[in-house]
Amino acid sequence: MPRMTPSEAMVETLVANGVTDVFGIMGSAFMDAMDIFAPAGIRFIPVVHEQGAGHMADGFSRVSGRHGVCIAQNGPGITNFVTSIAAAYWAHSPVVVITPETGSMSQGLGGFQEAQQLPFFETITKYQAHVPNPARMAELTGRCFDRAMQENGPTQLNIPRDFFYGDINVEIPTPIRIERSAGGEQSLAEAAVLLAGAKFPVIISGGGVVMGDAVEACQALAEYLGAPVVNSYLHNDSFPASHQLWCGPLGYQGSKAAMKLLARADVVLALGTRLGPFGTLPQHGLDYWPKQAKVIQIDCDSKMLGLVKKITVGICGDAKAAAVNLLGRLESLDVQCLENKGARAEEIAKEKFDWENELNAWIHEKDEYSLDMIKEQSGEEGNYLHPRQVLRELEKAMPADAMVSTDIGNINSVSNSYLRFEKPRSFFAAMSFGNCGYALPTIIGAKVAAPHRTAISYAGDGAWGMSMMEIMTCVRENIPVTSIVFHNRQWGAEKKNQVDFYNRRFVAGELENQSFAGIARSMGAEGVVVDRLEDVGPALRAACEAQKAGKTTVIEIMCTRELGDPFRRDALSKPVRFLEKYKDYV
Repeated sequence: MPRMTPSEAMVETLVANGVTDVFGIMGSAFMDAMDIFAPAGIRFIPVVHEQGAGHMADGFSRVSGRHGVCIAQNGPGITNFVTSIAAAYWAHSPVVVITPETGSMSQGLGGFQEAQQLPFFETITKYQAHVPNPARMAELTGRCFDRAMQENGPTQLNIPRDFFYGDINVEIPTPIRIERSAGGEQSLAEAAVLLAGAKFPVIISGGGVVMGDAVEACQALAEYLGAPVVNSYLHNDSFPASHQLWCGPLGYQGSKAAMKLLARADVVLALGTRLGPFGTLPQHGLDYWPKQAKVIQIDCDSKMLGLVKKITVGICGDAKAAAVNLLGRLESLDVQCLENKGARAEEIAKEKFDWENELNAWIHEKDEYSLDMIKEQSGEEGNYLHPRQVLRELEKAMPADAMVSTDIGNINSVSNSYLRFEKPRSFFAAMSFGNCGYALPTIIGAKVAAPHRTAISYAGDGAWGMSMMEIMTCVRENIPVTSIVFHNRQWGAEKKNQVDFYNRRFVAGELENQSFAGIARSMGAEGVVVDRLEDVGPALRAACEAQKAGKTTVIEIMCTRELGDPFRRDALSKPVRFLEKYKDYV
């Protein structure tokens, strides 16, 4: 076996797994390995904050389909990864988080920057490896990379910092990649029979369709059945928006067309989705889940089958292989829905037409609070735009190849109605973890993976404050992106709860900030303030064009304080006060 140091063994294992980029902040704990990244063909991208590095690794993974990798100094550098790795976990991203640890001879003594690093990540990783001996560096590094792909999620490689040094004989492991099947013969046969007997089948296209490169297979199956296709929550890129069978996303601020059509289903094919609880909540006053429908759920993780929604048939299989298999089976069966294909096509077209017209006419929110805010701001100095109008204009100006990441927050959530994509691996959100500060670093990682594509992030002014410093990373490392900041001077999502439940008692929700465009310029980027509707589209197009010249642009859009519907109406209850001094706080 070849003779090498443990650092060389780790780096050579990264090379064997196709790693080209690593995100993090340099530190003495892994400096020996970092020293040979460059001759190994690995770019180390230094960030401003380690949370940003984790999000960048996530974004890189989601657009490339490859591993994202992040590394940092032991102790505080590692704990800063926790939030971003949790987000990657719920996005099913194969991120490998490398966590150098306090040296083996001082562990347990309370030394400098010491922490128990494995428990932090125990519930947000698919696999954890602790290197117990330098001779096992390559073996366990390789296993982390293998398991990340096999389990579709983050893994942790924990290494005592003194184990990077030494003299070992080791073989670099060949990566193991598994071939996923369509699923069990019996379950596939049962699913085909259910679909063949359906009068109004509906397909839910989820994240597994994107990750499994199954869009074309999903499209072929949908076209054969004439079935409307709805996107699962925050997977708007799982079916081409220009297709006549595309109906838009479910979930918060999703498509009414998608929800109304799903409500009519007698058979639902949930393709590559866990049917998460947040993504199937009632919305727009519609309790749309078809409770009497037969449900076929296909997921590569058997633990997801029937976890949230009652199902009729569960198939543990690959989304692409399963869709191809089902189409082949249906072609030999008597498929009843073929008889009413034309009538259903008319229904689909009508619901989509009605929803688009509603969106076009929906220029501002119509609740009492929002109307008050619109009136109030009409008398203020400056000009403020309706968020829905802004989102529509951004949609119109969006380049065809655009990748978009969205943060959590009120306006960002409303954007779910307006974000449409033609190709997969184009839309990145924090999924059900819903952390602020997600969008900018994630789109930076996506841009590193796909430098030829246009990269755009959405954030509100609250969430923007948590990661805007990574603009310095864009400028310093020549990673050009475009960041849209909706400046409405508030924590909108939570403030909406204070409107609905706390009688407009606004505690800690107001945000009077300096110009974000000005801050961007101070960090070396372009900064543009937009306060006229006719300037929204041109500003986005100019910023996207500037990416080709290596320029990062922050577009600060001045928005009214109006607020869209809350995430869920069952999240809070009307306050009850028993003590006399709090009696007015109801």
